[in-house]
Amino acid sequence: MFPLATGQQFGALPLMPVQAMTQQATRHARRVYVGGLSPTANEQSVATFFSQVMAAIGGNTAGPGDAVVNVYINHEKKFAFVEMRSVEEASNAMALDGIIFEGAPVKVRRPSDYNPSLAATLGPSQPSPNLNLAAVGLSPGSAGGLEGPDRIFVGGLPYYFTEVQIRELLESFGPLRGFDLVKDRETGNSKGYAFCVYQDLSVTDIACAALNGIKMGDKTLTVRRANQGATQPRPEQENILQHAQQQIALQRLILQPQGVPTKVVCLTQALSEDDLRDDEEYEDIVEDMKQEGGKHGVLVNVVIPRPNPNGEPLPGVGKVFLEYSDVEGSRKAQAAMNGRKFGENQVIAVFYPENKFAQGEYDA
Repeated sequence: MFPLATGQQFGALPLMPVQAMTQQATRHARRVYVGGLSPTANEQSVATFFSQVMAAIGGNTAGPGDAVVNVYINHEKKFAFVEMRSVEEASNAMALDGIIFEGAPVKVRRPSDYNPSLAATLGPSQPSPNLNLAAVGLSPGSAGGLEGPDRIFVGGLPYYFTEVQIRELLESFGPLRGFDLVKDRETGNSKGYAFCVYQDLSVTDIACAALNGIKMGDKTLTVRRANQGATQPRPEQENILQHAQQQIALQRLILQPQGVPTKVVCLTQALSEDDLRDDEEYEDIVEDMKQEGGKHGVLVNVVIPRPNPNGEPLPGVGKVFLEYSDVEGSRKAQAAMNGRKFGENQVIAVFYPENKFAQGEYDA
């Protein structure tokens, strides 16, 4: 059992018989079930977290002090019963379903011994509509404003990822019905996690299986159903999974920081060999690249290797090399062009070694 905030052990204070009976009679309505706890969770950390969160959302209605009076944890099954001071505070705690605790969303539910009809006589059975859930990154109804068993938690996102970039990554599996990147209320910066729901719910497990555990920059993604354990995709979904994993590999290249800046930017996957065979079309492409590259700085040179007429493979075919007069111009170009679409191709822009470029080596 978890000791009271005052340092007294729960039950150490003498109770009048009527008080004891009242506490016992209301306990089922004052307790909340918290599931999906991390292995490192303990009574102290759970009690402190929920007391702080309840204060932050304005959920404390029984006066000053901590809302949590007791915590019991089942470490094997990773759940806890959190006992609040009052029935009303327990009802307010139900609005915390999906809140992130120690890096993962937890389920907040009524315990199995909860008696709705009896609880209705003891106090409010629904959370107050005036709770400031935004203070802890939640919206009324559920975390991120997205409900249902197919809601996906996406954690471990690098903070520099934009909403557009994250959506593009997730939409490798299909269009989203809902998406919410959780942000700090004061700064507006990403908190490094999001929630989403797909329009086609059948891809939920495919997305979780493909995305979970992959490296993005210096982070590792945690992707799973927000309210359930991971489920493996069915055999008939494997083709979709394989295709989506290929898309993710591309997105990872687009989203990750692209090396030490140099004066040369290399655009990969920008062109196909067929685009480069016709002389007139090739000249048009060179001119287009000069105009596009010139928007970001002073261009010194544009090199677009062409395929060998006899069919022999040549290094660099399909790439575009843009050499700038300074690193400032190349930085702007790399940031602007990375992830953009040229025709049907989504381009990856990376910095290229200046010495290799000067020597005409285009295979790095």
